[in-house]
Amino acid sequence: MFIGRQRELAHLNGRHESGKFEFAVIYGRRRVGKTTLINEFVRDKECILYSATETNAKQNLEALSKSVYALSDEFGDSPGIFADFQAAFKTIFKIAEKRRIVFVIDEYPYLAACSKGIASILQILIDRNQKDSKLFLILCGSSMSFMENQVMGYASPLYGRRTCQYKIKPFDIFETRDYFCGFNAEDLAVIYGITGGIPLYMSMMDESLSLAQNIKGNFFMPNAYLFEEPANLIKQECRDASQYNSIIAAISGGASRLFEICSKTDLNTSLAADYLNKLIGLGIVKKEKPFTSANSKKAIYLIEDSMFRFWHKFVGGNIPAINRGLSDIAYSKAEPLIPGFMGAVFEEICKQYLWKLNAEGQTPIMFTDLGRWWGNDPKEKSEAEIDILAVDGKDSAIFCECKWRNEKVEPSVLDALIKRGDLFSFKQKYFYIFSKSGFEDDCAKRAHEIGNVALVAYEDML
Repeated sequence: MFIGRQRELAHLNGRHESGKFEFAVIYGRRRVGKTTLINEFVRDKECILYSATETNAKQNLEALSKSVYALSDEFGDSPGIFADFQAAFKTIFKIAEKRRIVFVIDEYPYLAACSKGIASILQILIDRNQKDSKLFLILCGSSMSFMENQVMGYASPLYGRRTCQYKIKPFDIFETRDYFCGFNAEDLAVIYGITGGIPLYMSMMDESLSLAQNIKGNFFMPNAYLFEEPANLIKQECRDASQYNSIIAAISGGASRLFEICSKTDLNTSLAADYLNKLIGLGIVKKEKPFTSANSKKAIYLIEDSMFRFWHKFVGGNIPAINRGLSDIAYSKAEPLIPGFMGAVFEEICKQYLWKLNAEGQTPIMFTDLGRWWGNDPKEKSEAEIDILAVDGKDSAIFCECKWRNEKVEPSVLDALIKRGDLFSFKQKYFYIFSKSGFEDDCAKRAHEIGNVALVAYEDML
């Protein structure tokens, strides 16, 4: 059963019904479900579905020719191979003069790499035919930087030709909830955290097994797919995999500033910055600065992909033991530390919940952005942090604290959050506390007395 992507699917179908020439760009990191979305979209449509491969132009042309000829028997029994890509594309545009055809080039960056002029060929044919064509062209790719710069970027021959674009992101907690029905709420959050919301990884989780069995079976066994997935993914995307892996390991080990990363990896600043930008483009690393702050010197680097974060925290250092059959011992060391790993995951879940409430008009202010804030508390002469700060212009804000722990939240947590709110001069201030385990009665009483406080239990968020 097809789960999620309903908004993208509805929009694609709406474009298809226009009957006009359409050019859609679909991109996103590997394993995120781009091809699955496309397959669902074309399921009941006349389609030429072609997936480029990392080979030479001749082999890709042969594969494209077979995809075109498979459309119908009008080409005869042995049509052969097109003379070149231009001839193949011309034929596709010709077929689409009288009837609606969806033409998908999956993994388009591979085709562009083996045939340098492919974008210019498409540009010329689009310009000549788009007014009268019924073609629905889709270019799909996993290299996000390539798709953004070489397909949609200003310098690309295809710039300005697309009619829509879709950046496919990992599932959020609500799509993850729809995907699974056998996990309880707490286990669902952990499953979301260890898979990063990537549909392929989610498909490997077995609802008939316990959470521990799923984690051990998918991460702590030498023959498991996810046991080597981070390394395999980096090899697919990056030429100098060892350097990228060293940067990810350094960040996972606590190096968050550029100079710290350089110190741990022996890379110079310029080269490290280039590697980091590549990892950011892949959605593995993120660069973060205190929300509402314009000071780039405060920026830090974090592992954005929670599956990578989980793997490097618990699996990477245990590879020798796991390969020697000590999976149970390796997992037993990791298991008590998983709640700590879930802190950042829960913050992300709370952000998604806030955005959902905001879209439904159920927040006290209609905020325009949110993020994490940290900085100096001049009164306490110490560092202060706010898990989530959501703002509406300059007048109103929501301050949030997220607690993933087994104990109920006590009043002191609320008092501390309100105190941190005093660091800001917003006219209207609202306070949210999200808790995995609920709230003490005194905390609920204190929140009621203050009035502008919302206490939200995790189970009520789903």
